[in-house]
Amino acid sequence: MTEVSYAVADGIATITLDAPDRRNALSVEMSRGLIDAARTAEADPEVGAVVVTGGAHFCAGAVREVLADVGRDPVEDAAYRNLETVYAAFTTIGTIDLPTIAAVRGAAVGAGLNLALSTDLRIVSRTARLLPGFAQIGLHPGGGHLSLLHRTAGRETAAAMGLFGEEVRGARAVELGLAWAVHEDEQVEQAARDVAARVAADPELARRLVRSFRRETAPGGLPWEVAVELERSPQMWSLRRKHG
Repeated sequence: MTEVSYAVADGIATITLDAPDRRNALSVEMSRGLIDAARTAEADPEVGAVVVTGGAHFCAGAVREVLADVGRDPVEDAAYRNLETVYAAFTTIGTIDLPTIAAVRGAAVGAGLNLALSTDLRIVSRTARLLPGFAQIGLHPGGGHLSLLHRTAGRETAAAMGLFGEEVRGARAVELGLAWAVHEDEQVEQAARDVAARVAADPELARRLVRSFRRETAPGGLPWEVAVELERSPQMWSLRRKHG
């Protein structure tokens, strides 16, 4: 994983995008590294949470060559699969059986914004820049971008950003529900780890908890009485584990 670093401490797996020369734009290699790192965390029973970060520059989108190859021949097998791999980078992060947090400094653009929005929670810096960037380079959004915006912050924000290309920074992201907390640049990663530590302390419970969370908060939601029944089994499991 030459473009992605992976480390585990105190039950938290930290996945770091590591191509600062291009501001962590997602290449096919980096996307594969993200997928491998996410699956490695998921397979480790000692891991209870994942933090995704990019250092000073979160992610500047997909590398232009991947998009250009698809543009020249959208159904050519290699080009099609390469774009599919880029999509899989954030769909994998968003569906692994672990709570996930994005620690965002710098810009999260296009596919990079998709990556941030695919996590369960976001901690951002005051100087963070969240922007779609698709229409601004003449492209329709991809990777479920509009859906990710809508499920995270609602229709108005999805329209402002997805249709009209509005850029959102730091504290405003928290106001809109795009992020949970805002910190100074040098505090972002540690703040994300501090939040992750609460659930990472009990990896087995963390995994059961995140399954219920995602089922109950999926688009469309669940009726309350259905949610009560859905939570009954894992709660009984946790009670037996604690008191049995």
